[in-house]
Amino acid sequence: MKTYSNLADVTLISLMSKGDNFAFTELYNRYWEQVLFYAAQKTEDMMEAENIVQDVFVSLWRRRAELEINSEFKHYLIVSVKYGVIKFLNRQRTKRQAEENSTSNYDVLDDSTQQYLDFEELRDKLEEMIARLPEKTALIYRMNKEEGMSHRAIAQTLGMSEKAINSHLVRTKKVLRAGLDTFLSTILL
Repeated sequence: MKTYSNLADVTLISLMSKGDNFAFTELYNRYWEQVLFYAAQKTEDMMEAENIVQDVFVSLWRRRAELEINSEFKHYLIVSVKYGVIKFLNRQRTKRQAEENSTSNYDVLDDSTQQYLDFEELRDKLEEMIARLPEKTALIYRMNKEEGMSHRAIAQTLGMSEKAINSHLVRTKKVLRAGLDTFLSTILL
């Protein structure tokens, strides 16, 4: 029987990609506590932090065969958890806004409210389109647009060239622009 605790992350990832449960378990045992601590700090909600970390590891196992990790595994996990935290915080914000809107007594739907609803619908559509992008492409887009990271910083973080990052972003913007143009034309008609 193999001693998994002595194996490097890269080796464990390779074994996991071939369906090795023990390799996955070793990676989980090495990092779950660190990423849980990170998620708990950001969410200030231990139960939600546990859910985020669990979702990251479940996703990791489900995508094990096509997984390409070009950076340090721990960093990959932290970035994945960070996006889980961002989604959680966004849901919290949306929920708060919905509660605030429901407490207000609007008898008449004025133009500014309609514009807000149209904007929310547009933002939801954009989020849906980003969610359908390949994981790495979506990650690069979010790092650039939501976190404001430069092409160089993203390239260093993900272990890719700046040219590759730029190429991902150009293609992503074209896809999103085309999808939003179609969406907007259906709304405006």
